[in-house]
Amino acid sequence: MTGLTAFVDLLAGGAWAGLLVFLRVGATMTALPALGEQSLPVRVRLVASLMMTVAILPAAITRIDLPAAGLGSFATALATESVNGLVIGLVLRLFVLALQTAGSIAAQSTSLSQLLGSAGTDPMPAIGHILTIAGLALLMATGFHVKAAALLILSYDLMPALQFPDPATVADVGREQVTHSFALAFGLAAPFVILSALYYLTLGFINKAMPQLMVAFVGAPVITLGSVALLMLTAPIMLAVWLDAVDAFLTNPFR
Repeated sequence: MTGLTAFVDLLAGGAWAGLLVFLRVGATMTALPALGEQSLPVRVRLVASLMMTVAILPAAITRIDLPAAGLGSFATALATESVNGLVIGLVLRLFVLALQTAGSIAAQSTSLSQLLGSAGTDPMPAIGHILTIAGLALLMATGFHVKAAALLILSYDLMPALQFPDPATVADVGREQVTHSFALAFGLAAPFVILSALYYLTLGFINKAMPQLMVAFVGAPVITLGSVALLMLTAPIMLAVWLDAVDAFLTNPFR
C-alpha cells in the first residue's frame, strides 16, 4: 500500500508539473509560426501543444521550483505562464509579419496588390501569401519544431516560472524586434521597390517624349511580367535571408 501511495503521489506531482509547463506551451502555441497558424484546426493545435509539453517536460521540470498544488498556485501559474508564453510566441510571430509586410511592399510597388488579395486567413496580396506559405514550409522542413522546443526549455532560464516577465525588458525586446521586423521586411522587398522606381522613372521619360502614347497600357504588362519574373529570381534568396534571421534569433533569443 505504501508503494501504491508513493506511485500515486508521483503521478500527481508529474501531472501538476505537466500542467504548469502546458500553460506556457499552450500560450506560446497560440502565436507560434507554423505550429500555431489559425488555418490549422483547433484539435491539431491542441494535440501539438500536448506533444510539445511531453517533449520538453523532462528538461523543463528541473528548471521549475514546483509550489504545492492548490487553487492559489494554479491562479498564479495561469496568469504568469500565459503571459510568458505569449511573449515568446508574439516575438516569433513578428518574423512572419516581416514576410507579410515584405509581400505587401512588393505588391504595392509593382501594382499587384489586388491580385488574389483575399487568399489565406489574413487578407494579403498574392506575393505576401506566396512568401508566407513558402517561408512556413521552409521553417518546418528545417526542424523548427525542435528549435521551438529548445527555445521553450531555454525560456525557463530567461523568464523564470511563476513570475511575470520584467516589463522594461519586454518593452526593450519588443521595440527591438518590431524595428528589426520592419527593417527585414523592407530589405526583402528592396528589389521590387528599385524595380518600381526604375519603371516609373522610365515611364515618365517616355510620356514626356511621346505624349500621344498611352504609356499606362504599354507599361502595365511590362511591370506585371517583370515583377513575376523578379519574384521567381529573388524568392529563394529572400527566404534564405529570412530563415537566417529566424535561426539567429533562436540561437541567441532576447539578448
